[in-house]
Amino acid sequence: MSYLLDTNVISELRKGPRADAGVREWMDSVDEEPLFTSVLVLGELRRGLALLRRRDKVAAAALEQWFARFQEGFSDRVLDVDAAITERWGMLNVPDPLPAVDGLLAATALVHDLTLVSRNVRDLQRTGVQVMNPFRG
Repeated sequence: MSYLLDTNVISELRKGPRADAGVREWMDSVDEEPLFTSVLVLGELRRGLALLRRRDKVAAAALEQWFARFQEGFSDRVLDVDAAITERWGMLNVPDPLPAVDGLLAATALVHDLTLVSRNVRDLQRTGVQVMNPFRG
């Protein structure tokens, strides 16, 4: 089985030993090879970094180093948004629209036959995507 990691999972993993126990246990149980992420997740992480830099330059510098390592580690496992994904996303938004990034992540997972690993099960369930929530509580 292969997985698409949502921003909330990656952000949680960044916490190391303080991360949610369920997320840590799940991550320890899977190989790295079948783990993918999206350019959208990179954008969300970059946005968070930019917001942090506005209030805490020291913390932002440390996060920038983590982000560079993350990008390097996932360099060949970052999925782009292409025409097939936007077509699927468009169909997923009828009759009820989804939050844009969540919908595009669901479409990415569906097009690539991946399980979407996310805390955001509620918004994603109606898309038909396989969702796995590793968070406890």
